[in-house]
Amino acid sequence: MDEGESESRHRVEIPQSKPWSKSLQSSLKETFFPDDPFRQLKNKPISRNIVLGLQYFIPILEWGPRYSFEFLRADLLAGITIVSLAVPQGINYASLANIPPVIGLYSSFVPPIVYAMLGSSKDVAVGPVAVGSLLIASMLGKEVSPTENPKLYVDLVFTAIFFAGVFEDALGFLRADLGSKLGPLQLGLRASIYRLYCLKESIQVTEG
Repeated sequence: MDEGESESRHRVEIPQSKPWSKSLQSSLKETFFPDDPFRQLKNKPISRNIVLGLQYFIPILEWGPRYSFEFLRADLLAGITIVSLAVPQGINYASLANIPPVIGLYSSFVPPIVYAMLGSSKDVAVGPVAVGSLLIASMLGKEVSPTENPKLYVDLVFTAIFFAGVFEDALGFLRADLGSKLGPLQLGLRASIYRLYCLKESIQVTEG
């Protein structure tokens, strides 16, 4: 063995195991805050930290002061375009779910308004979808008739949507996104379930 080769080899020490408390702390930090959003709060006054924290959880406080007339003009044109699609779409989705059309209208413009203040992506579309409307109708229609007892049916729709929102909020808070862990497998499962349900509903509509 050459002298130069022997000098280039170094013994790698096995890292020492961390205490259980530090391992738990690092695991929780990686799970809940993988992007380390609070790194910008270090070595800053408390008042500045409060402002930065509010801007992180309510993004409109961060980009709102920089909003200009050019943005307003572009957003107004985009809003008029989207409304021409969202209004008939919301009414149709409400009819699919067997609920009053006015609820479909509210579900078309209230979620985007809330997401504009609390959301962080300009490319995400929020609002009702056809599969969700059909799923609500098929699930609750077996328990309550929307024509015989419409008030109870609408109450059940609100209850189901409320608990679905609570469940999604819990998944978001716990960062329980299985898609990031299963990758293409999870996406494939979602797509397969979506296609199977659409096929089932199309067959029922054709037979009916």
